[in-house]
Amino acid sequence: MSQVTIYLPDDVETKARKAAKAKGESVGRWIASQVARAVEDTWPREVLDAAGAIPEFPGLEEIRKGYGRDTRREPFK
Repeated sequence: MSQVTIYLPDDVETKARKAAKAKGESVGRWIASQVARAVEDTWPREVLDAAGAIPEFPGLEEIRKGYGRDTRREPFK
């Protein structure tokens, strides 16, 4: 695991410490989770915003038409 030194303005550090404490985490672990979430591989915002932008795009029922019934699934435990 790598170590990184960061410099935070005092007010940001105070807020980070409060947020970490509220989660029951160390400040380092909390910051690491925030960075991991920020660099997570996801679709670009423009793509996510485009979802549902084409009104004539077929709905789920129409797309699945002809596939038959779903198989029975096991319940979550």
